[in-house]
This record gives sequence, structure tokens and C-alpha cells, in this order.
Amino acid sequence: MSHDEDHITSTSEKLVRMANQIAAFFHSRPREEGVAGVAEHINKFWEPRMRRQFFEMLDSGGEGFDELVVVASARIKRPISPAEADLKLGLKASPADIAASQK
Repeated sequence: MSHDEDHITSTSEKLVRMANQIAAFFHSRPREEGVAGVAEHINKFWEPRMRRQFFEMLDSGGEGFDELVVVASARIKRPISPAEADLKLGLKASPADIAASQK
């Protein structure tokens, strides 16, 4: 197998792969501990942009995600949109951020 065959090109594919690797680790644990472990790991170590894309993917069907990841998603913090973050800081949200948050 060449190095190119292992290459993952899109961020979406990388997120699926990383989430599924986390789930694979926790599959050896009791179910409830596994669900909690997947959610805790993603909440601690994935930045808001990663979690935002993760939820966009789940909201679009969640294709490719391990079942344990999908179940754990109910416990994963859904980040606010860039427009909401601007408003919380007292800033005027940009038109691009407002449009992106309405998708």
C-alpha cells in the first residue's frame, strides 16, 4: 500500500476518522462509560470549529460515524455560531457570519 492510498483529503473525512478512533477505544468499556467517554473526549479536546463541523455533518445525516459517536453526540457541547459569539462580545455580527448561522 502506498502512502497516497492512506491519505485522507477532506476535513470531513478526518473528523469522521478521529471520532471513530475515539469510539473504537471506548467500545471496550461498558456502554454508558463508553458514551460518556466519547463525549468527554470530544468536549475537552476538539475546538469549537471542529465541533461545529461535526454537528453540521450529523445534522446532514451523520454518514460514516460509529454508532457510539452518534449516541454520544447528545452529550457533546454544540458550539455557538460566529454571529452569536460576536453578539455575546457586544460586536456587530458580519453579514457573512449571519448568513452562515442561518444555514
